[in-house]
Amino acid sequence: MPPPDPTSEPLPLRSPTLTLRGIDVFFGEKQALDSVDLDLYPREILALVGENAAGKSVLAKVLTGLCRPSAGTITVDGAQVTIGSPTAAHRLGIATVFQDLALADNLDVTGNIFFGRELHTSGVMRRGHMEAIAREKLTEIGAKIPSVRAPVVTLSGGQRQSVAIARAMLGDPRIIILDEPTAALSATQTAEVLDVIERLRDLGRSIVFISHDLDDVRAIADRVVVLRHGRVNGSAPVSGVTYEAIVAAITGITDALPGTGRGAVPRVVNG
Repeated sequence: MPPPDPTSEPLPLRSPTLTLRGIDVFFGEKQALDSVDLDLYPREILALVGENAAGKSVLAKVLTGLCRPSAGTITVDGAQVTIGSPTAAHRLGIATVFQDLALADNLDVTGNIFFGRELHTSGVMRRGHMEAIAREKLTEIGAKIPSVRAPVVTLSGGQRQSVAIARAMLGDPRIIILDEPTAALSATQTAEVLDVIERLRDLGRSIVFISHDLDDVRAIADRVVVLRHGRVNGSAPVSGVTYEAIVAAITGITDALPGTGRGAVPRVVNG
């Protein structure tokens, strides 16, 4: 008999990959994050939602090493860590795809995936090897890209997002933070990107999915965490909370999602 699959267990019975406790961030006298608690589990899509200036992007920058918290602790695989720079985040297996994507329109798909990390042997760029790896990464995430030699400027918004995600996968990260990956995309392009995100989960990654689109959140996320004015205003399994309840927590009509405490990690019932 094969051993049981640990990913079939309810999330709280598994150890979190990433834990935040009491995270504060100040910009001068303005507090951007206030005592934020968060857990991210293996093979989980965790949606992070909230109004503009709720603290979502600041939290992403904390995890990326672009912003140091004023207080609180960050734990990865049970060990307390300091994420003092993007390099430190990379070493911890954390990758981020920000909303602007930072792609170079004058380069092709391979050039963008390897931008700043080109492969050389004796001073000669290994273009063929880079193209092979680019194809492998794009295939791995199920991206629909016509050619790794296609100029990025010719790609759709959804395809460009896939290229940025494939670039993030070069370092084989375990935790991937996606900042508004479906913003300004058509319905078809959005569906393609959501498929890629689900594929990342199937590959064993843990994903923080920052989004304003609650339909997208309800389509693929396992849990949702609401931020409001820099504080966690509820955490719940997506399957156990309504669209209206999420909106109420986002807008402050309620002070938590139904059945959860502020920042609580609820039991997930499979099936």
